[in-house]
Order: sequence, then structure tokens, then C-alpha cells
Amino acid sequence: MNAPETTRAEAVITVAKYEPAVYEESADGGTLSRIHVEESFAGDIEADGVVEFLQAAFADGSASFVGVERISGTLAGKRGTFLLQDQGTVEGSVVSGEWFVVPGSATGELAGLRGTGGFTANLGEGADVWLDYWFQAA
Repeated sequence: MNAPETTRAEAVITVAKYEPAVYEESADGGTLSRIHVEESFAGDIEADGVVEFLQAAFADGSASFVGVERISGTLAGKRGTFLLQDQGTVEGSVVSGEWFVVPGSATGELAGLRGTGGFTANLGEGADVWLDYWFQAA
């Protein structure tokens, strides 16, 4: 099977709300937190996002996280919603990660959307994001 031809979308995320809540602490095993984030995308993706992250943070400042995010808005002018499944790390002051469009999650004009991408940011600043996407035939 041939790989699908993809289009790259690029955007910048601005965080509007960042609400961490610790749910388990261990002196030697890190701190587990749930983090609620609300953000907006500007660029090829013009949308709002809401995400819940689960994060393990360690005494050296590093962390690992996973999350699921609902994106509501437009991608290349097509309106709808879709889910992204995220995973990433914090190393020093750099946050980076990868994501993919959850299969079957896209609605509206974005129905059939598939894709993979990622993000990088300096901690506490907006993230540069990308999504290499295609539409799966029905």
C-alpha cells in the first residue's frame, strides 16, 4: 500500500488557560498531575483547542505527558472538529511532542481527516505546531 500524499499545515498556539492539579506525589517516583489547557491556533489551523494532559514530572525538571485534545475551527478553510492524541516531554525549558489525528474523530467538512504532526515550544510560551494531513476516502 502506498503512503498517502500529505499536506503540511503550520500554526502557532497561544495558551489561554493552564490549570495543573497534582493527584499523586512520590519522593522518588515523580509527581503525577492532570493539566487542563485551553488554547487557540493561528495559521493554517484557525481553531480553538481544549485538552487534558496527564503528566509525570521529576525533580530534575524533566517531564513526560500524554493527552487528548478537541480542535474546533478550520483547517485550510474547511470547518469542523477533530481529536488529536498527544505525547511529549519537557527537557529543561523545551517542550516537544508528537500527535496524530484520532481515526474517525473528524466532523463537518473535515470528515475523513487523518494526519500526524508535532509541536515545540519554550516552556510558558506559544508553541509552533505542524500537522501533515490527508483525507481518507470513504
